[in-house]
Formats: sequence, structure tokens, C-alpha cells
Amino acid sequence: MSETDTQLIERIYDRFNARDIDGVLVELADNVAWANGMEGGHVFGHDAVRAYWTRQWAVVSPHVEPVAIQTTDDGVIAVEVIQSVFDLEGRPLTGQTHGLRDKKVMHIFRMENSKIVRFDIKDIP
Repeated sequence: MSETDTQLIERIYDRFNARDIDGVLVELADNVAWANGMEGGHVFGHDAVRAYWTRQWAVVSPHVEPVAIQTTDDGVIAVEVIQSVFDLEGRPLTGQTHGLRDKKVMHIFRMENSKIVRFDIKDIP
């Protein structure tokens, strides 16, 4: 993986955690397929990603911290993250109904022409 890819990935996590939607969207292809971690499936395109994050941030305050970034043999960027989800007052969400506190997950990015074209989430056993 190139230094540029690493920097791009780190930058989008910084921008996401800062709630800078435009700072992330600039790194996404216009027709990006983005995993919808709240409702399942994917959303497609910048407007749908913006709407998804706006809905998400109206009910919870997620924070994702990348802990390992690697490129797979097929050129996919795999990022292990620690995902923490808080209520809107900053209190951690815990309990069986949420299962979101400090959970490790794998984020999978596919890129074309230096833009993210697809984002998926995989659980880490």
C-alpha cells in the first residue's frame, strides 16, 4: 500500500470522527457503494452517504479508531478499527441491545483512480 493510500485512509477517519462529511465525501467516488452499518445493505452516492450519516449522528455518536491498515493480495485496503458508540451526551452505549462499545471490526475499502468506490464492514470473530 502506498503512503498516499495510508494517508487517505487516516484522513477519512479523522474527518469522520470530526463530523466533517464534506471532508470524507471528497475522497469517495461519485457513485460510491457505502455500507449502512445501522440498517444493513449499502447506500449509493454522495447524497445517500450524507443522508445516512446525518440520520446516524442524530441518534448516536460513533467514533472509529484505526489500529491496523493493510492491503490484501487483491489490492483491497483492510482496516482493523475499534468502534465505540456513544449517546448524544457522550455516554458509552453498552448492553446486549447495542453491542457497540469498543467493538473491533474490519473496514474494507476498494479504490479506483485514487477514490473509494466501495466500503464494507466485516465482523472480527
